[in-house]
Amino acid sequence: MLIKNATIYTPQHTFARGDLLIRDGRIVFGAEPLPDEEVLDAEGLYALPGLVDIHFHGAVGYDFCDASEEAIQALADFEASKGVLAICPATMTYSEEILAGIMDAAAAHKNGKGADLVGINLEGPFISPDKIGAQNPKYLHPADVGMFRRLQKRSGGLIKLVDLAPEEDGALDFIAQCHGEVRISIAHTCTDYDTAKQAFAAGASHMTHLYNAMPGITHRAPGPMIAALEDKAEVELITDGVHIHPAVVRFTFRVFGDDRVILIADSMMACGLPDGQYSLGGQAVTVRGPRATLTEHPGVIAGSATCLYDCMRRAVLDMGVPLESAVRAASENPAKSIGIDSDYGSLAAGRYGNVILADRELNIVKVIQKGKVIAG
Repeated sequence: MLIKNATIYTPQHTFARGDLLIRDGRIVFGAEPLPDEEVLDAEGLYALPGLVDIHFHGAVGYDFCDASEEAIQALADFEASKGVLAICPATMTYSEEILAGIMDAAAAHKNGKGADLVGINLEGPFISPDKIGAQNPKYLHPADVGMFRRLQKRSGGLIKLVDLAPEEDGALDFIAQCHGEVRISIAHTCTDYDTAKQAFAAGASHMTHLYNAMPGITHRAPGPMIAALEDKAEVELITDGVHIHPAVVRFTFRVFGDDRVILIADSMMACGLPDGQYSLGGQAVTVRGPRATLTEHPGVIAGSATCLYDCMRRAVLDMGVPLESAVRAASENPAKSIGIDSDYGSLAAGRYGNVILADRELNIVKVIQKGKVIAG
C-alpha cells in the first residue's frame, strides 16, 4: 500500500508532508511502489502511528478478566476500530487461581485479527488496602515473587507490567528480585517520598495512573510523584476529562516531558456502550457520560468509559496538549515501556504498517493495520 500526500507523524516527533509505503506489512523507505500496490490519497489528512494501550480493562460489554477467547477477541476488534492496534490489558485484584485462568486465556489467544495482544498489565493484587480504588479488597495479597513467576509461566511470558504498593510487606524485595524480568510500577499506594525513592532505587521505573490512588504533593511531604520526577520514571495519565483536571495534564507534560508521559484509557466494559449499570472486578459500576463510579460508593471512580484514541484527542482539543506530544504519549512511549517498539508505536522504517488517517479535527477516517484497511 502507498499512502500519498499525508501529513505524516515522523519518528522525530514532528509532522511532514509526504508518502508512506507499506510492503509485506511493514513500513519501507527508499523503495519504489509496485504497479499492483494499492494507493490511498491522504490529502488533508494526518498519518498517525497506530496507538498502544498498556492499561485498560474492558470495552463493549467485555472485560479482560472474563478470561475467555470471546472477550479477548471482542476487545481486540473494538480497540482496532478505534486505532489502538497493540493492546496490553490489565487484570484486577483477584486470587492466584482466578488470575491463572486469565493468563491461560491470554496465552491461548492468536492474533488473527483486531489489535495485537502484546502483553498483560498485572494491576493487582499487590496493592494497598488504603488506596484500593475500584479493586476488590477480598483478594489483596502481599507481593509474591513465586506467584508472579507462576503466573508469568502460565501467560507464556506475556506479563509486561506488575503494579504494586512499595510500602506493603515484601514489595521492596519483590522489586529487587524481579525488576530484570518485568517492568514494575508504583500503584494504588500510600507510600511516602522516602519509600518511593527506595522503590526506584531497587528497580521500579513506572507510575500507574499518576495522581489517582496515591498521595498528593505537599511542601513538607513531597510524596511519590516528586520521587518519580527525580528518578525519571515514566508516568501514566488518564485524559478522559474525569480523572485529571486539564491544567494538571498540561503541567505533567511540561514537568515530566513528553518522552516520559504515557496516555492510557483505563477503560472498563462500558466503553463504547450507553450509560447504565456495569461491573468491574466483581463490583457494580454506574456509568453516566464519561464518568464511571462504584454504584455502592459513588465517590470512587471505577476506571473510564473512554477509549485511548478519544483520550488522546481530548488531550489535544480540550486540554491544550500539543498534538505531537499527545501522539508520542499514546504510541511510541507505551511501546517503549513494554519493549515492543521495534514493531509498534511509530512510523519508522521496519515497523508494522499500522496507521491512523485522521482529519484536522482528529476524527478517524481510516485505520490501516499492517498495510490493510480495517476500518473507515
